Amino acid sequence: MFKKILIANRGEIALRIIRTCKEMGIQTVAVYSTADKDSLPVRFADEAVCIGPPSSAHSYLQIPHIIAAAEITNADAIHPGYGFLSENARFSKICQENNIKFIGALPEQIESMGDKANAKATMLAAGVPCVPGSEGILKSLEEATSVAHEIKYPIMLKATAGGGGKGMKVAWNDEELADAWESTRREAAAAFGNDGMYMEKFIEEPRHIEIQIAGDQFGTCCHMSERDCSIQRRHQKLVEETPSPFMTTALRKKMGAAAIKAAKAVNYEGVGTVEFLVDKHRNFYFMEMNTRIQVEHTITEEVINFDLIKEQIKIAAGKKISGKNYEPQMHAIQCRINAEDPHNNFRPSPGNIQEYHEPGGHGIRIDTHVYAGYTIPPNYDSMIAKLITVAQTREEAITKMERALSEYIVEGIKTTIPFHSQLMKNEKFRKGDFTTKFLEEGFELKPI
Repeated sequence: MFKKILIANRGEIALRIIRTCKEMGIQTVAVYSTADKDSLPVRFADEAVCIGPPSSAHSYLQIPHIIAAAEITNADAIHPGYGFLSENARFSKICQENNIKFIGALPEQIESMGDKANAKATMLAAGVPCVPGSEGILKSLEEATSVAHEIKYPIMLKATAGGGGKGMKVAWNDEELADAWESTRREAAAAFGNDGMYMEKFIEEPRHIEIQIAGDQFGTCCHMSERDCSIQRRHQKLVEETPSPFMTTALRKKMGAAAIKAAKAVNYEGVGTVEFLVDKHRNFYFMEMNTRIQVEHTITEEVINFDLIKEQIKIAAGKKISGKNYEPQMHAIQCRINAEDPHNNFRPSPGNIQEYHEPGGHGIRIDTHVYAGYTIPPNYDSMIAKLITVAQTREEAITKMERALSEYIVEGIKTTIPFHSQLMKNEKFRKGDFTTKFLEEGFELKPI
């Protein structure tokens, strides 16, 4: 087992990893930017090293600074958390070259799943259902139009290097496709430095359902059931739950088997997530594979009573997994609490937290790095906490979430708490009647 792990991240996920490491008897090193010098991960890690100024590009994305921090503290492993360098094949490779274990996927696994066109080809070869579309990168508008006629409109044009909802456009006819072709390529080139495009059939009334998987260094894989991530705004998840209210026992079995096929196709090592779109007829299609821990890993942990960060560390240290598949024993919901103003188009709201009070009680979990007096810097993602409720049934989990949100006090900044409070009371949400378009088409946020 590792003696010392450096956490190449910040915020709640850094603190989450530190806690598991302490329970495993492993020393921890926090790296931080000057904006995070007063953060809880810096306070609770055994050691802390400043790696640069507030900008991510000059701190948390600086591979030489992170490797240097690992070397001067004699860390024998690096946990990248999520975001930042967690799916950076070059970082994984540099860790290998410096005899530091990267707690995540191997470089070749990240590469094979990171490029969406390559990932789709790999999944098709493995027999995993994929959305009909182009074979690889489209070379011209003429080719794109030909494929669109073959798979039939509506279609979605996607940037091969895309992510976070960028580099994606829907077209319903040839004229819209021509407009989307130019604008999406420009957006992709500006955002990712790569204007490669591919095409997929646009799935109407979709659900976004993902399967948590784990694989060890000996070829054993298992799945840990599903998470429904359909409540999204501009392709950014806001609420996740497990089990999905749309799921059936037969569908879970099929999707779990497909996720394991996907993991085995790349000899996957570590914990990860296979993401699917599921249409209204419960046909499911591979969307992407995330070769890291997810923000929403918490709800899976709650319904199967399992520490996924511990499993990540054990797999990286060469331990075997049982290979047992898991099914949810409870119902859990997670609300992402962001420093944003939901009544002002979710505008970011960094600043000083003047008063802070967390809800409590049975079945309540909060993963956060903030406290009264903490100043949220404007340089990073706006998520400040994850509020999780767990109960015997979905109805009870929603009711518990309503109560918890009513107790959650964060003053000095705007947060998404009012949005979540209204969502939990929404009749269609409570019935489980929603798709990924719910917030755009079926939900209206009322003024306070």
